[in-house]
Amino acid sequence: MSSHTSHDSSPAPGASAAGTAGDGPEMPAPRVREFAAHSIGGGLALLLGLLGLLLGAALCAVGGAVVHTGGAQAALITTGVLVGIAAFFAMCGLNTVAPGEARVVQLFGRYRGTIRQDGLRWVNPLTSRTRISTRVRNHETAVLKVNDAYGNPIELAAVVVWNVRDTAQASFEVDNFLEFVATQTEAAVRHIAIEYPYDAHDEDGLSLRGNAEEITEKLAVELHARVETAGVRIIESRFTHLAYAPEIASAMLQRQQAGAVVAARRQIVDGAVGMVEAAIARITERDIVELDSERKAAMVSNLMVVLCGDRAAQPVLNTGSLYQ
Repeated sequence: MSSHTSHDSSPAPGASAAGTAGDGPEMPAPRVREFAAHSIGGGLALLLGLLGLLLGAALCAVGGAVVHTGGAQAALITTGVLVGIAAFFAMCGLNTVAPGEARVVQLFGRYRGTIRQDGLRWVNPLTSRTRISTRVRNHETAVLKVNDAYGNPIELAAVVVWNVRDTAQASFEVDNFLEFVATQTEAAVRHIAIEYPYDAHDEDGLSLRGNAEEITEKLAVELHARVETAGVRIIESRFTHLAYAPEIASAMLQRQQAGAVVAARRQIVDGAVGMVEAAIARITERDIVELDSERKAAMVSNLMVVLCGDRAAQPVLNTGSLYQ
């Protein structure tokens, strides 16, 4: 009653546009794209900032020691304070970037680029820097109860592996990219579930249980179309749970069992017909006994009963002629 499938669902370059246009909703074009922010190594900036603080402290100390004129003393102390404040303010532009993270830089509300290089970096201290994780994440939906293409209630759940590809789109194109991915994943899973039946009555039709790989590919294409505007890349998607709803599970189990019995009986009959045909051909070939139409019919009837019966046959010994 459950199906577990796994498939790498990174969309191909050519399938991306096709999936976006045909299988998924039409999302608005992104208004901003990620580019590298202007930054310098943080080690040099930190050294200069510390030197500025030391210089400011030294000027204040020298100003405090000067006793000649009040004007020179005030100038040295004021300069020292200003140098210290400027050095401290410049050091506010330092930020650390860990591996698997990025910093989105904004200046007065305008996007000024993204820092992806890990380590200590320095940017304009007037900017704001928002941390965004670019690590690989997974999102597993709750068990959803929907109706399939035939109207049968089914339960299914899926897991999606993804990461942020474009930090600018993730920050500015959607309100909250985490909630956006969660909501769009659930919407895509529901849409796929209502498009296809759990089990197809037609042998050539696609079904959720019988064509798991094909359905997973379609789910990946639709997911890519839905979350591409948020700068998110779908790495893998898979169904983790697939079953009939409890209220019809027993009835569908009986249907599956009936189908299995019919298939088994069909295979038994096909095999029995082949064995009877081979037996008659072998008897005729070796000229063991002459069989007319009536004898062949009786032999076929007896062999089919023995081979197709679900119980052991009880032999009856005929001590008379072939016809009695």
